Amino acid sequence: MNAEAVDVLERPRTWADLAEEGRPTHLEIGSGKGLFLQMAAAQQPDHQFIGIELAAKFANRAAQRLSKYGLNNATMLRGDGQRFLSDVVPDGSLHSVHVYFPDPWWRNKHKKRRVLNEATLGDIERTLMVGGQFHFWTDVLDYYEHICAEVMDRTSLAGPRYVPQRVAQHTMDYTTHFERRARLSGQPVYRARFEK
Repeated sequence: MNAEAVDVLERPRTWADLAEEGRPTHLEIGSGKGLFLQMAAAQQPDHQFIGIELAAKFANRAAQRLSKYGLNNATMLRGDGQRFLSDVVPDGSLHSVHVYFPDPWWRNKHKKRRVLNEATLGDIERTLMVGGQFHFWTDVLDYYEHICAEVMDRTSLAGPRYVPQRVAQHTMDYTTHFERRARLSGQPVYRARFEK
């Protein structure tokens, strides 16, 4: 397959280009290789999924994965997820937002690069419909605690709600490649779900 992710900077997309009205829409910021999009789109064919990934290599790999499995209810974009969320996604339009294993940017001078910041959390709250959910997972406890505190302090989203770890049924039965790697190496994964 020669599918490629659409670069949202080269070819800007409008919400009408991406989302079919009346169909539940889910957004994943930082899709990586696209395992979540593949699994979620296959399990919920009546929903639509949009993934956005900054790294072209991974965005294209995710687009190829979706094409390989014929998942027409999922779209892969290449670009800045924060900018896409703030500039393109309208108020109350998303059933869920998923951010799995974002880079914690350890050094203080790099923390401004974090995908989850005050502005992005505000846009997540704004774009979720009533009853919509924000899913956040990481393998970094300090980052997990920080983001949960930020969501509770800066938004009206309810949570964090506990998300149990499910047993993998086969070697690729994980939500993301990062979850697979963490669990196979015995690292804990911290999961939170918030609701509007």
